[in-house]
Amino acid sequence: MDADAAPEQARQPWLHDLSLTLAAPTQVWSAADGQVAPGGLSGVHHGDRRVLCLLHLEVDGQQPTAVASYEVTGDSHTFVSVPRHLGDPGPDPTVRLVRRRDVEPGLVRESYTVASTAAAPVSCQVSLLVAADLAPMDGVKSGAAYPAVPADGVGGSVLTWQSDDLRAVLRLPGARTVQQDDQVLATWDVVVPPGEQVSHELLLTLEATDAAVFAPRREAGWPSVTVDSADRRLGPVVRRSLDDLRLLRLAAPGPGGAEEEFIGAGAPWFLTLFGRDSLWTARMLMPVTTDLAMSTLRLLAHHQGRRTDDQTAEEPGKILHEVRSTAFSLGEDDGADRHLPPVYYGTIDATPLWALTLHDAWRWAAPEEEVEQLLPALERALAWQVEHGDADGDCLLEYVDRSGHGLSNQGWKDSGDAVRRNDGSRASSPLALAEVQGYAYAAAIRGADLLESYGRPGTDRWRTWADRLRAEFGRRFWVEDAVGAFPAIALDRDKRPVVSLTSNIGHLLGTGILDPEGVDLVARRLVSGDMLSGFGIRTLSSHAAGYSPTGYHVGSVWPHDTAICLAGLAAEQRPETAEVGEALLSALSAFDGRPPELFAGDAASAQPVPLPYPAACRPQAWSAAAAVSLVTSLLGLRPDPTADDGIALAPVRPWSFGATSIRGLGARGRDAAIEVSADGEAAKG
Repeated sequence: MDADAAPEQARQPWLHDLSLTLAAPTQVWSAADGQVAPGGLSGVHHGDRRVLCLLHLEVDGQQPTAVASYEVTGDSHTFVSVPRHLGDPGPDPTVRLVRRRDVEPGLVRESYTVASTAAAPVSCQVSLLVAADLAPMDGVKSGAAYPAVPADGVGGSVLTWQSDDLRAVLRLPGARTVQQDDQVLATWDVVVPPGEQVSHELLLTLEATDAAVFAPRREAGWPSVTVDSADRRLGPVVRRSLDDLRLLRLAAPGPGGAEEEFIGAGAPWFLTLFGRDSLWTARMLMPVTTDLAMSTLRLLAHHQGRRTDDQTAEEPGKILHEVRSTAFSLGEDDGADRHLPPVYYGTIDATPLWALTLHDAWRWAAPEEEVEQLLPALERALAWQVEHGDADGDCLLEYVDRSGHGLSNQGWKDSGDAVRRNDGSRASSPLALAEVQGYAYAAAIRGADLLESYGRPGTDRWRTWADRLRAEFGRRFWVEDAVGAFPAIALDRDKRPVVSLTSNIGHLLGTGILDPEGVDLVARRLVSGDMLSGFGIRTLSSHAAGYSPTGYHVGSVWPHDTAICLAGLAAEQRPETAEVGEALLSALSAFDGRPPELFAGDAASAQPVPLPYPAACRPQAWSAAAAVSLVTSLLGLRPDPTADDGIALAPVRPWSFGATSIRGLGARGRDAAIEVSADGEAAKG
């Protein structure tokens, strides 16, 4: 390399081709053959820190040839390889190496089994190269390189690493360890008699101090959901998604120090509490359990804003964006160094979503006393909408980053270039997003209904404000193009519509902010060729100048986004529900039931499978929950307090999924036996 050449630019690691073994807050990312090699994301991570950056297995100094890998659940993975220099002569392999990885919160266990059918005993050395860098997660995400941190205990079979906030202990029973540059070489001498096998193991324990979140101490109390359908895609998709959601479970101290459970937003970067993500996930899982929603609501209410602080974006009544143990660097955007404090409130939509989630939990028959305990927090959230979210008094919620280092965009599309006009230019904040007005309207109306049902006063204030918001939305947001009318993605700082067709408009369905004509216009635009890719709804119309199929928020498809649009179509009983549902199911199935955070928005007619977005998180909480939301929408499943089992059904028409039986979904803590015939007739047992 030329000594004068510029150093290679650090880039965010790609992870689409990596293997993951997960039990939050612990995760192991490796190559497909199980090897953890330096560079990129690979490593053993715990909380917001990578611990081991190297875990490389060799036999007699040679890397064995990978032949297979498989997993039954997301917390266990098996890798099978062949050390081809061992065993009998001839083409048939007679020695294999099986590497099994099991992860629990704070614990990684690997076993290395050499099995032989060779005619004579096989002697070899199994060795493991190990290194730790204790790198912070935001540094790993930026692509930065970190030097190895020396281990204590080299020469024995127990190695330790220690930082201010983490202690790691690696046990290698029976191994010899020696220092080899900045790595540790662990070696086992192995002799395998014919027809037998010999195993050794690694045990890594991880203990974080002052962690903001941790693994729940109790098992998930969710019912088992089973789907038996003539459409062979449905069952595996739901099963895998619920398995992933269990592995993403986390907890944090809530009121009185009680442990409150939530779903971490996603691996690898976001295994913590995110207001928006955790609420949407809980809402989508409401037919499975209301306990998760109530726990998430209590935890977020515990952190509800109490004062005004521009540095953290905290305001009285506001629901937070995210919580971490330390500050988190986002890198440079729009010429500013973006970094978030440990507790950050820079989100415009989490507060109305909190109110909507509480209303949903009430409708799905969450315990009345638990709902009642949260009514003061609901009143504070509704007051935030009127007094702070609507900062200029025009009855629209808008946001602006006043810190200079927070998120420049504070809706769910929070990348710096997410809000664009048709010509590709970026809109400037303060911004009033379209979908947030729908959330705020529904939150005010439904929040008032909930408060009124408990005899709380003052509900007319929220309904009056909501009526004004609805009128302002109808007056200001509707724009037209050559095809027809649709709501703009936002109003800019001058209160001018940001004219571009986006998936945001689908979030308005089912909120009540649209009149019947508006519902019809929005539904039709969502399934137009420039919006519906065949695998989901694009974030931005493919006709827009700024469109890119792999643009993070400007052309890609996000499974949760499509699921929200689908739920809105189902709520409005639109015929487009079936087409969008089929597209989403095709995508979920194409990713073997583990849909990533997002994927490319290429048309299915051009790409027969959805292409990965290489840096997308997986599993991602709301992407996994999209599978349950999909089934809920296809069934037309909704709470019905007049029914004995608390639910009503209205399956989508046409029903193209064949005879289907579902157990584990319901209300009031009961799971109904749902049967849908091949022609779409529903029955409950």
